[in-house]
Amino acid sequence: MAILTIEELAARLPPHQAIAGLDLGTKTIGLSVSDLGRRFATPREVIRRVKFGIDAEALLSVAAKEKIAAFVIGLPVNMDGTEGPRCQATRAFVRNMGEKTDIPFVLWDERLSTVAAERVLIEMDVSRKKRAERIDSAAASFILQGALDRLASLARDDASRD
Repeated sequence: MAILTIEELAARLPPHQAIAGLDLGTKTIGLSVSDLGRRFATPREVIRRVKFGIDAEALLSVAAKEKIAAFVIGLPVNMDGTEGPRCQATRAFVRNMGEKTDIPFVLWDERLSTVAAERVLIEMDVSRKKRAERIDSAAASFILQGALDRLASLARDDASRD
């Protein structure tokens, strides 16, 4: 398994395979999956965290079922750009996943993704209780959609050079 930049991922991605977005929390892993054309991120059920081995198994089960080509995982960088304990935990999770899969990971700056996801859920008039259940997967969708938009931009740049 490799940790790639979004540009490296763009160069390696096989066509017509989905990408998963992850929002790693202490109690859950928010999950989102792209369509095969990699245009839209769609939230999926959250994975309830138990312990790493069980969490990894659940994640890889989804990856196999959805034919995931790569994971984009939110990196919870502080607003001032520094990395704290949550970034360290995310990097450790990715390192540990490297022992279990060859699926590459992209670390994606997730600043304000949860805030944006919560705003959208509030605008949709989702109740506070249901927002709590859906926020992690909604945040994973924001993370993934940002990466999908960047991949589309890179593809347009490549096409204009040809």
